[in-house]
Amino acid sequence: MIKKGDKVKILTGKDKKKEGEVIEIDRKNNRAKIKGINMVKKHIKTTKEKKGGIINKENFVNISNLLFFNEKKVNIKEKKK
Repeated sequence: MIKKGDKVKILTGKDKKKEGEVIEIDRKNNRAKIKGINMVKKHIKTTKEKKGGIINKENFVNISNLLFFNEKKVNIKEKKK
């Protein structure tokens, strides 16, 4: 089970083979946000408190497209070879 803070690897899509850390999980829709992955541009309207413009932010990725990636296990396997 993937949890917040875990390292994961992307299996499909435009960010294939990239790695990142889970920021947020939506269990109801089986989706997760990964830091620096699946970036989209969001247009923000100007208000009294905030300045408007275009910002980049992470979008959700389906959990089935993620692979749990533990660096410690990978390093152990490489040392055995």
